[in-house]
Amino acid sequence: MAATPPSRPGRTLTILAVLSALVFAAIWFAAPDRVGDNRLSAAQKYQPRLGLDLEGGTSVILTPRVPKGEEGSVTREALDQAVSIIRNRVDSFGVAESETTTAGKNIVISIPGKQDDSILATVQQTAELRFRPVLLSAAGVPTPTASPTPAPSPSGSGTASPSPSPPGVSTPSSSPSTSTQNRVLPKGLRAAASASPSPSASTPPSGDATPAPSATPPAPNTAPGDPALSAALQQRFAELDCTDPEAVRQALRQEPGADDPGNPLATCDEDGAEKLLLGPAEVLGTDVDTATASLQTNSQGTATGGWVVQLDFTSDGKKKFGNITRRLFAETGDRNRFAIVLDGLVVSAPTTNAVITNGQAEISGDFTQADATELANVLKYGALPLTFDPGEVQEISATLGGDQLSAGLAAGLIGLLLVVIYSLLYYRGLGLVTIASLVVAATITYGMVVLLGWQLGFRLSLAGIAGLIVAIGITADSFVVYFERIRDEVRDGRPLRVAVETGWHRARRTILAADFVSFLAAVVLYLLSVGGVRGFAFTLGLTTLIDVAVVFLFTKPLVSLLARTKFFGQGHRFSGLAADRLGTPRRTLTSRTPRRRDVATAPKEA
Repeated sequence: MAATPPSRPGRTLTILAVLSALVFAAIWFAAPDRVGDNRLSAAQKYQPRLGLDLEGGTSVILTPRVPKGEEGSVTREALDQAVSIIRNRVDSFGVAESETTTAGKNIVISIPGKQDDSILATVQQTAELRFRPVLLSAAGVPTPTASPTPAPSPSGSGTASPSPSPPGVSTPSSSPSTSTQNRVLPKGLRAAASASPSPSASTPPSGDATPAPSATPPAPNTAPGDPALSAALQQRFAELDCTDPEAVRQALRQEPGADDPGNPLATCDEDGAEKLLLGPAEVLGTDVDTATASLQTNSQGTATGGWVVQLDFTSDGKKKFGNITRRLFAETGDRNRFAIVLDGLVVSAPTTNAVITNGQAEISGDFTQADATELANVLKYGALPLTFDPGEVQEISATLGGDQLSAGLAAGLIGLLLVVIYSLLYYRGLGLVTIASLVVAATITYGMVVLLGWQLGFRLSLAGIAGLIVAIGITADSFVVYFERIRDEVRDGRPLRVAVETGWHRARRTILAADFVSFLAAVVLYLLSVGGVRGFAFTLGLTTLIDVAVVFLFTKPLVSLLARTKFFGQGHRFSGLAADRLGTPRRTLTSRTPRRRDVATAPKEA
């Protein structure tokens, strides 16, 4: 059998050193120069971000109410939905360890760290649901710009002249195949009670597919008060990039008047696949009475297997919706569509397949049950006549404070010290490998916590520190498994250098299996929990991955290097591999020299 090539522990240790240096270098670039009005020093950039329980933060109290003149009530169901929407808003800023709860009829939002006006303005904004007509749509990527052509003046007969296409938006072709290229096919919007079109309306394309656009650019919407599209808005639509829809949502929130219901809007759908240029809002969420997800039925009342969303409008909403669908029904192409917009992004933009005057509409398409239920919830809860009084904003101190942080760190140090003492007493010289490995693991963990704090908004809470303390035992357990495998191989009469390789071949499977179980438990706990428990699960999973990296890239190569030394190779009594401690005659360990057969059976280092 051919001899296995020798391992290169020096190269492996160099790779680990380079990766560790890259982590700490990335912190410098990931950390901002300023947080709020304060400029960060170099030392502050390398400090972990703390959670609400350790650092304190800002508390906002929102009081929901029913606007004057509106009907309805503030229900528990509506409050729970508002909590979910606000929590998603806060998370979109990359803020971890925040708390959004209800206290009686109020909603309480607690955000760790110093006051951030942009976050406060966002969480206090009511979730506005609006229905806007679609003027133009395109794939959700920036398009090349071109010089806009001035819009011609209306003709003397009063017929509206075509408006120019926005820069970068090509004139639609009459070919149906090109009209849907790189585009999302919209769902259909029709009357729920009767699918018969109005006799006075022109016949639109049937089905849920996108109607074929006309060969000329679409004319401006003829709704009263519909403003002409400015060159700036056309330019914005052309340059709009929907790769990150949440970034578009944040930009709309931060720009005053960008999402004003009385102005046109250039925005994206929630998936980022399509961008749309929308007209002013003509129906608001308060015009929707209720929305439900149900199975689609045919004219005989038999379920067809697909899912639809049923919409019921209020008396005022019925009139508004009838007027807008009457106008859109006569249009073709994009102007036949009606966008449902929540918090600046398009939830759905179905085509108008009928004039709906009875206040009951049906949105159909390729819905799953989950998709239909989600859209119905958006329409139902976004439509509630619920607004918030100006919230009370106040600074809050750490709920636990520095004493608990010190106690948590002290507990970690005590646990680490006990592991070190045990390793030195039981493994002697090999215990130094344990200490060095724990130091490397702690250094990398610290760097990753800081990096993820600046990059993903992760904040270290007391529960997270508990996860780090538990990880000490998991990491030490990996070393114990490996060291015991080495000692077993030495007891069987193999030289130390061979025992290091064969012991590693057997130990790594056990180490990987144990770490996989620990990581899987952390993932399940993270997905099923909320609040501080998620911080515990996150740090537990992170340190488990770091444990695997340290054992493979540091512990194993270091033991391979030490096996070549006289102190360990000859079984010094303080090495932890002395023959009398292993129950093996000293001559077995020291008098034998590695034979070719031993080297041949040693597996290659992973």
